[in-house]
Amino acid sequence: MLAHNDIPYVVVDKEACCGMPKLELGDLESVEKHKDANIPVLARYAREGWAIVSAIPSCTLMFKQELPLLFPADADVQLVKKAMFDPFEYLVARHRDGLLKTDFKAALGRVSYHVPCHGRVQNIGRKTEEMFKLIGATVDVRLNTVERCSGHAGTYGVKTATHPVAMKIGRPVFKAMAKGSEAGEGPDVISSDCALAGHHIAQGMAQAGTPPKALAHPLTLTRMAYGLD
Repeated sequence: MLAHNDIPYVVVDKEACCGMPKLELGDLESVEKHKDANIPVLARYAREGWAIVSAIPSCTLMFKQELPLLFPADADVQLVKKAMFDPFEYLVARHRDGLLKTDFKAALGRVSYHVPCHGRVQNIGRKTEEMFKLIGATVDVRLNTVERCSGHAGTYGVKTATHPVAMKIGRPVFKAMAKGSEAGEGPDVISSDCALAGHHIAQGMAQAGTPPKALAHPLTLTRMAYGLD
């Protein structure tokens, strides 16, 4: 998709976990170790003028907000913060500059899209939703946006003791996602920027007797709309 839009890119190598799972567990020593592994590599790209994007909202938030708060005196952490973008924040910005191609070819149909919590707290607005609407101006996209916690909550949703509670918290989202965009019709695909939330929602919908037809990340759906998949 980046190549389709004539955007030069490199895939960062030698990366480690962003450290968000360790932060949620209060393991600050491990958070610092991950920071020490990632920041020198990413800071080099930031100095060279690259924008840095992460496909996972929790990772993007970690570099944008959590690490800068934990290590305010680390100049490289602050440098990476300024270079870090949510992928749809970046793509929508290019569209506003007239640099994004809108030659969409494939309809997406009924899409139930979930706005993840770690996307909302970045305070960038609903950029993924903006992208879906941009696609919908050219091809068929009937969008149902759900903005509420899925219940997964990082590591909370995968622990044996708390998984049942996570599923209970997510019930309103499971129900809202199953509605699709038209009365009486379920979605053709469900999607969330957070892969964990997406799988959690799919599991919850299946348990409720309304299993989704398909689950795909918004980046995958954008590639499909361009006719690249």
